[in-house]
Amino acid sequence: MNKAQPWKLCFLAIGLSALAAVQFGLFSQPAAQAISYSQFLQLLDQQKVSDLRIKHDRILGTLQEPIDGRSMFYTLRVDPWLSEKLGRSNVTFTAAAQSNTLANWVGWLIPLLMMLVLWYFLFRGVPKKQGLSGLMSVGKSRARVYIDRDIKVTFADVAGVDDVKEELTEIVSFLKNQAFYARLGAHVPKGILLVGPPGTGKTLVAKAIAGEAAVPFFSISGSEFVEMFVGVGAARVRDLFEQARRAAPCIIFIDELDALGKMRGIGSLGGNDEKEQTLNQLLAELDGFDPREGVVLLAATNRPEVLDPALLRAGRFDRQILIDRPDRKGRLAILKVHLHKIVYKNDLDCEHIAEITPGLTGADLANLVNEAAIVATRRASQWVELQDFTVAVERLVAGVERKGNVLREDERQVVAYHEMGHALAASSLPSMDPVHKVSIIPRAAGSLGYTLQRPTDDRFLISAQMLRDRIVVLMAGRAAESLAFGQVSTGAADDLGRATDIARQLITRFGMSVELGQAVLERQQATYLGEPLLRQAHKDYSEQTAREIDLGIRGLLEEAYTRAMRLLEQRRADLDAGARLLLARETITPEDFQALRPQAGEPITYHLVDVHR
Repeated sequence: MNKAQPWKLCFLAIGLSALAAVQFGLFSQPAAQAISYSQFLQLLDQQKVSDLRIKHDRILGTLQEPIDGRSMFYTLRVDPWLSEKLGRSNVTFTAAAQSNTLANWVGWLIPLLMMLVLWYFLFRGVPKKQGLSGLMSVGKSRARVYIDRDIKVTFADVAGVDDVKEELTEIVSFLKNQAFYARLGAHVPKGILLVGPPGTGKTLVAKAIAGEAAVPFFSISGSEFVEMFVGVGAARVRDLFEQARRAAPCIIFIDELDALGKMRGIGSLGGNDEKEQTLNQLLAELDGFDPREGVVLLAATNRPEVLDPALLRAGRFDRQILIDRPDRKGRLAILKVHLHKIVYKNDLDCEHIAEITPGLTGADLANLVNEAAIVATRRASQWVELQDFTVAVERLVAGVERKGNVLREDERQVVAYHEMGHALAASSLPSMDPVHKVSIIPRAAGSLGYTLQRPTDDRFLISAQMLRDRIVVLMAGRAAESLAFGQVSTGAADDLGRATDIARQLITRFGMSVELGQAVLERQQATYLGEPLLRQAHKDYSEQTAREIDLGIRGLLEEAYTRAMRLLEQRRADLDAGARLLLARETITPEDFQALRPQAGEPITYHLVDVHR
C-alpha cells in the first residue's frame, strides 16, 4: 500500500465526521413534539410544562405528561397582545415559521463544498495514475523538450561507434551552420533511422547529437502516439511537428518506431484503424515539412523488418544507420568510459576484460562494470580488480551461484565427469576457444555445472569444421558419462538441443551438406538483429528431402558422439584426474589443471558421413 494512503483515509474519516456533524447537528430540527401556541398557554396555566427555553421566535420545554410518547416540545411564539385577544375568543391558534432561504442554502452548500474539497485533496492523483487524465488535451503531444543546457551528453560520452559518429557529424554541422550547407542547395536528410539490437546506444547517440548541436531535443516514444481514442495519434503527430517548427532548429527523436510504423494491413481486419491513421499522418508530415527549416527527425528501432515500406522510402527516412554490437576495440573504448564511474586498480587490464566479453552491448558493459563494483564492495576491497570483473562476467553469463543447493555425492560425480568431458574435448580441438573455467557449482540459470570458454578474438565467419567441432564439444558431456558410468543421464538435455540446432542449420541454412547440395531449405524467420522467434512451419521441399535432412542430422550427431568418445578414450587418465580434482575443489582453471590447456598438434581431419548409409 502507498505510504500516503493511511493519511488520506484518516483525513477522509475526519471530513465525513465533520460533514455529518454539520448536516445532522447544526441544520437539523430537534426531535421534539410540535404543539400549538394556544395549547401551550393552557398547559402553562395548568403548570404542566417545565425547563422552558425561550428564543426569539420559539419556545422549547419539557411536558409533565408526554404526548405521543415524547416529553420534549416546541412551539412558535405569537405576539403577546394578539395571543391575549385570541385567548379570550377560545380559538386554537399557532404561529407559522418564517421561511429563511439563506439558512437553507447555507445548510446545503457547506456540506457540498466540504465534499468537493475532500475529493480534490484525496483523489486528485487517481485519474493520472489510472491513465484517465488529460481528456481535454488528448490531441496534445507528450514529447519532452530538453533545452541545450539540460543535455550534457556529447560524442565524447559515446564510445565504440566511431563510424556512426562520422555519419552523424554532418547533421551536427548542418544544425550549427545551415547557411554553409544551403549555399549549394544541399539539405540534411529528412529522417535518419538508427537500427540496432537493444542496448547498443541508439538513444544515447540521439542525445549526443542534440548535445553537440546545442538545440532543443523533442523525445517521445512511438507507443505514446496511439491510444484508445480514434484520431488522437494523428493529432499528436501534428502537434509535435508544429512545436518543432516553432523551435527550429531542433531534433525530434521517436524511440521504438516499430510501435508506430508497423506495416499497414497486417494483423487488422480493417484498413482505417487508429495505428494506420497515426502512421498516415506521420507520412504526411514527413512530406510536408521543408528540411531547410532545420528540423531533423531521428528514430530508433530494433525491428526494422516490420516497418512499413512507405516509411523507409527516399524522401522520408533517407538514411539508415546500423549501430551493432561493438567489436573488441569498441568494447575497450566503452569500458574506459564507464570505468571513470568506479574506483579501480591502476594496473587493471582492460584489454583482457574486452577479450572475455564478446557479444556484449554497451548496456551490458555498463552493467558489467556495476556488477564488478558490487562484487568488490562485498569483499571489502579498496578498489575494483580484475578478479571482480571475472566474477561479474560469470554472473552475467551463467547466473548467480546457488551454494545452498547441495547435490548428492553420486550426482556430483556425474556432473564432474560431464563438465570435464566438455572441457577436455574443447582443449583437444584447435578450432575451439580455450577453456577458461570449469565448475560444478549450480547456477541460477538452471545448470548444475558449467564450462566457460574464452574467445581470443571476434569472429564474423564460422567455417563448417568449427560448427562440427562445436557439436563434438556439446556431445562430449554425455560421452564422458557413458565412458565413466556405462549409462547416461538427463543432464545432457540442453546440450543435445543445441547440438541438434547446429546440425539442422548446417544442413538446411548454410548449404554445407554434400548430399543435399548448396540449396537453402529453411530460412531464418525473424529480424537479422536477433534470433528467430518462430520456426518456419511451411516446408517447400518434398518428403524425400525431409527424410534426407533427418538422416543427415542424425548422421552428424552420431559422428560427433563417436569422435567425442574417441577423444575421451585417448585422454581417459586426464578425464579421471580432472573429475577428481573438480570434486575436491568444485571450480578449477587451466592453471590448476594443465590438461585443460590447448593441445598442440594438427587438427583432426574428418568428413561428413554418408546420409544414405
